[in-house]
Amino acid sequence: MKKLTVVLCIFLMLGSMAFAQGSDEAKGKSNLRVGMVTDAGTIDDKSFNQGTWEGIKRAGIDYALDTKYLKPSGTTEADYLKEIGNLVDAGYNLIVCPGFKFETTLFEAQDKYPNVKFVILDGEPHSADYSTFRIEKNVVGVYWAEHESGFLAGFAAALQMKDSEFGFVGGMEIPAVQKFNWGFQQGVNYANKNFGTKIVMKQGNNLYQGTFSDVGAGQQIAASMYDKGVKVIFAAAGGVGVGVINEAKNRAANGQDVWVIGVDVDQYPEGLMSAGGKSIILTSAMKYLDRASYDMIKAELNGNFPGGEVLHLDASNDGVGIPVKNQNLSVSVTDEVAKVYAMMKSGEVKVAAAKDGLFK
Repeated sequence: MKKLTVVLCIFLMLGSMAFAQGSDEAKGKSNLRVGMVTDAGTIDDKSFNQGTWEGIKRAGIDYALDTKYLKPSGTTEADYLKEIGNLVDAGYNLIVCPGFKFETTLFEAQDKYPNVKFVILDGEPHSADYSTFRIEKNVVGVYWAEHESGFLAGFAAALQMKDSEFGFVGGMEIPAVQKFNWGFQQGVNYANKNFGTKIVMKQGNNLYQGTFSDVGAGQQIAASMYDKGVKVIFAAAGGVGVGVINEAKNRAANGQDVWVIGVDVDQYPEGLMSAGGKSIILTSAMKYLDRASYDMIKAELNGNFPGGEVLHLDASNDGVGIPVKNQNLSVSVTDEVAKVYAMMKSGEVKVAAAKDGLFK
């Protein structure tokens, strides 16, 4: 536990400087080459892949590093291993893997490439049957408390809208996406119970599409929900969420009052109707993907790579949140969110990472 605490302190110290210019100590003194293999979806998915890659690109600029990503032809373990091998053969010695689908891949790759460092976001290496979890010294795993950022987004949206109908669109029904959903509903319930809001969430408007890549399906689902009277959709769905955003933008352009809650990164720019115009992104449930990839690169440059560890980022260490600035939320709402966030950090407000938290 002491070792993990030290690692987390190092991680947070780096995070506070994640968007600053790289230190002279690390700059120009490394042969580090950083690669990434994308998960399902594209590098410009406005979500998980893109957020991860933006942190890598920023580190590449700050530290003059060679960076590269490869998109597999499929999403099987063999597909991922092939692209990891291609990066290794090309001389890339730190590889970032975004998503749980890399867990079994890295279970093998950590042994096959012992001189390569790996970062897996939202996962840790394990065998295909889940019987063995093993993380070697050349791998670090990073998890987030998605339920906490989902809670904050749901709470903020409820305070802003006051008496609307909300919906949820998830991609694949996996733990990270489920936790976003469960936390979101808890945040809405908290606002209804303690602040007098009257937000309605019907079970028929709470669903998972099944992929992270079907943009068209996301748009169709959003159209159906908006037609039924939903005003706000929380889309935790990668490319499927892009479809939700597209539908909301189309309807807003025609004068309809509809909104989207973004995920993983601040998706406000993706919701802009025009340059300098309105964005249909009410807020975003964020986990700082770009900061995580950036900080792990910086840790390696400074000789502090937390290999063999699994890091857990949540409100207590400022690992999750919603955007501090968003003109679609009133000052009174952001003030209340800040108060609740402080109570989450102190433990006064607890968000359940399970469905049964919805009934408490």
